[in-house]
Amino acid sequence: MKKTSKGLRTHVGIFGRRNAGKSSLLNAMSQSECAIVSDQPGTTTDPVEKIMEIQPLGPVVMIDTAGLDDVGSVGAIRVARSRAVIDRCDVGLVVARPDAWGALERDLIEDFARRQTSTAVVFTHRDLAAPPPDSIEWLHARRVPWSSVSLTADHASDESARRQSKLAELLRKVTPEARTSSPPLLADLMPPGGLALLVVPIDPEAPKGRLILPQVQTIRQTLDHDAMVLVVKERELAAAMSRLHAPPDLVVTDSQAFLRVAADVPRSVSLTSFSILFARVKGDLEVFVEGARAIDELREGSRVLVSEACGHHPTGEDIARVKIPRWLTQYVGAPLEFEHVQGRFPDSVAGFDLVLHCGGCTKNRQEIVSRVRRCQAQSVPMTNYGLCIAYSLGIFERALEPFSLT
Repeated sequence: MKKTSKGLRTHVGIFGRRNAGKSSLLNAMSQSECAIVSDQPGTTTDPVEKIMEIQPLGPVVMIDTAGLDDVGSVGAIRVARSRAVIDRCDVGLVVARPDAWGALERDLIEDFARRQTSTAVVFTHRDLAAPPPDSIEWLHARRVPWSSVSLTADHASDESARRQSKLAELLRKVTPEARTSSPPLLADLMPPGGLALLVVPIDPEAPKGRLILPQVQTIRQTLDHDAMVLVVKERELAAAMSRLHAPPDLVVTDSQAFLRVAADVPRSVSLTSFSILFARVKGDLEVFVEGARAIDELREGSRVLVSEACGHHPTGEDIARVKIPRWLTQYVGAPLEFEHVQGRFPDSVAGFDLVLHCGGCTKNRQEIVSRVRRCQAQSVPMTNYGLCIAYSLGIFERALEPFSLT
């Protein structure tokens, strides 16, 4: 679990005012001094992440943030970065001193409720004061779990161990059950004991000596499903198919090889791509399908935002900067305007006619879904690379057949 990618971990954000005890809480959960603690307000300036395991939740990412009551021009930047973390939180922990409960905490909890993000409250400084009765009444009315702790105990003490157990139990109560296990990539698309044939091109963009994360995760989840995996390059696909005494239950290809693979795989065999699998796991497949159909509405000069979740360095025939713009322009039959962003996602997508997103393998589902909802709120269609490629190349319906969405 220590090597579990961040995209598969439950993300727990720690929010509150300056000096509420957020960093102390992170240190208490990790049993280490991973965050700087000081009486001086504003010690935490940027989000601090700590990867750990919390049983029985498993692998998590704890994210300490700057105080949401920070002031000044630099303080406003810190607050903005803290609030950006909310987009990727599966769970929000609101940390408050008993003597500093107020509108900020209530507004934050209501924001989480609107996002349907699980929330809990931790009152700190239990050794100094009890939580105010009106705050407890307010939380009970909204069914928000809470706990009161002291963060002064040494990490090696018995009291510290009991505190850590108490906080872990609070997290267990509010963490969505769906986040305690990895979502399926293809387990429901083929029978146990079946065969998945994965087509993995090895080209100049492929990482030296290893496979990319979506391919590795697909292999692992297929094996976890007690199914078999055959991995080939696109040039060996036809030969591999001819050597099988029965056709595979599912063929999954890199989207860039869609046309060649579709030609070599019999029409009776289910076919899709890694990117489309991740469209379902990381985002909202039905929304992405509708977004792909909006490609038919593009005209000369239409603006397309291409968003990459990670910050890889593009080389050669880069999929986002070269291949997709070429295929999409050919399909539309007119020049389009493309804008690319990496890592970050803009607050406003107004003015774009379409948003194309990568598979999001390095991000957790909550962050990608937040981006989907942002596009929906601004009435901008959104799809992902694999669906865009399949639509542009004329094999859209076939690529969706395994999901019964056509």
